[in-house]
Amino acid sequence: MCDINTVNTDDNGDGIVNSGTDNRINNDIRINTDSGIDPNNRANDICVDIQNLNVRFPTRSGLMGKISGWTKAVDGISFGIRRGETFSVVGESGCGKTTAAMAVMGLIKPTSGDIRLYLGDYKEKSTQWADLHGGERKRLRRLVQIVFQDPYSSLNPRMTVRSILSEPFAIHNLYGKKEREARIAELLDRVGLSTAYLDRYPHEFSGGQRQRVGIARALATSPEFIVADEPVSALDVSIQAQIINLLQDLQRRYSQTMLFISHDLAVVRHIADRIAVMYRGKIMEMGDNEAIFASHAHPYTELLLKSVPTAGTGTVVTATPKVSTIGDDKDVSTTGNGAGCAFYPRCPRRCDRCVNETPELNDLGSGHFVACFCA
Repeated sequence: MCDINTVNTDDNGDGIVNSGTDNRINNDIRINTDSGIDPNNRANDICVDIQNLNVRFPTRSGLMGKISGWTKAVDGISFGIRRGETFSVVGESGCGKTTAAMAVMGLIKPTSGDIRLYLGDYKEKSTQWADLHGGERKRLRRLVQIVFQDPYSSLNPRMTVRSILSEPFAIHNLYGKKEREARIAELLDRVGLSTAYLDRYPHEFSGGQRQRVGIARALATSPEFIVADEPVSALDVSIQAQIINLLQDLQRRYSQTMLFISHDLAVVRHIADRIAVMYRGKIMEMGDNEAIFASHAHPYTELLLKSVPTAGTGTVVTATPKVSTIGDDKDVSTTGNGAGCAFYPRCPRRCDRCVNETPELNDLGSGHFVACFCA
């Protein structure tokens, strides 16, 4: 992947924003063992606080579709997101990271747990989606927006860019006609697109340009919190760097709070302030950027880091290890209430204790948490 902190050009050769110097927020604050943030300490200025979040989906069988079990998509995770930071959730496909993000946005109803939002009128006294109805829910929805993974399917092919960007204003009754036109032009400028594109349709753009339109749409209502659900995974590597540059620049300029979902640690390393590593619905490790990449303690985090391609290195074939680190975990059930570590079948450090007990997140200090008996 190319250097993220460089000036790049957009898809048609026009210049885009320069991410500049990486100014990360101060992480030296008091931590608890639940979400990594003490919700009673307002110095943390929490934006979103998740406690023991569970999301389960029914497994059906038989002709009548009778519920025969439950699949644990998200299994008791807790974390907090500070105002103005980029918090990333990483993990392989199917680990539950996108389901967790949808629950945070109120698009999926959690099975149990709390998602407390400190946004808008609720900065001092938090609220939850379940407590809001009608107009209250709509007003809060304006402050929580999403950038979708696929720029090809997230834009209506029958709408021009002008219509796509004006729709949020119409839904939330924002601005007059002239103000909307000025606001749309401003949004395009912020994402590095020309106003000459206003009357074009999505099929007339490249993937990177479509994603810029998607980002502009997310910014239209001046949200306080944005969920970026793998926003660069469907793009070419060179275009990924441009979009990451853009997201970084917007986050720094406007102190944007972001939940960044990804399976690509190379991307996460450049954009995230803090990181949570998920596996089979649980958080395996959580800490700031440096802790995860320089002093990671969980074997799954190590496996993810080793899977990142490195230029100039070949494949080294070694003897088959006694315990496979890329093994099959099909013998671990995702249904029922079974105990034990979910990563047990693939873990090179596994012991008998891992079979019968489920490791909880343990504080290693400085906000670095790991769920491993052998860490």
